[in-house]
Amino acid sequence: MAEIDAILFDIGNVLIEWDPRHLYRKLLPDEAERERFLSEVCTLEWHFAHDQGVSFEQNAATLKLKHAEHADLIDQWGARYMEMVPGEVAGMADLLGALANTRLGLHGLTNMPSTILPKCKAQFSLINHLQTVVVSGDEQVCKPDQAIYKLALTRMRTDPSRILFVDDTIANTQAAEQLGFHTHWFKHAEGLKTHLGELGVTWA
Repeated sequence: MAEIDAILFDIGNVLIEWDPRHLYRKLLPDEAERERFLSEVCTLEWHFAHDQGVSFEQNAATLKLKHAEHADLIDQWGARYMEMVPGEVAGMADLLGALANTRLGLHGLTNMPSTILPKCKAQFSLINHLQTVVVSGDEQVCKPDQAIYKLALTRMRTDPSRILFVDDTIANTQAAEQLGFHTHWFKHAEGLKTHLGELGVTWA
């Protein structure tokens, strides 16, 4: 049985939900039109620049040169970003609240625009259980680049062999495994609870 001292959580779709469709359903009610916009204009590949530290304004300006007819819709990505975050992932607030009363350190490592974490903390109290959070937009490097995991390690001051890294993206957990982390590919809170039990973690 592995002994862990800390848990390192991804935030988006592990602690809080995130999907651009929550916003663009309001702006583009027609599903086919909405999916075409998200696959051809405001794509996840385009959004990745925000996670790397590019501002919403700068990234939008470049995209609007290519898609001037969608200028207003493009601007809404940054202006109404928090409408992409409708709530907490089911069961995770209770789980973090319980884990906060254990000996484990709780930390965060997230691909996220640098301006967004303070808004998430203000809106979702479960994030405030995290003692440190490394944000890709602040550091201008994203998972699965191993440099950001190493940065998290320096702030946590814990050996990777004693950390459980939790992420909903398999490429990110695989990168962590290469550095010696224990990992959990997140699907839902119950699955994480089961894995924690297998690691010998107990909580009230």
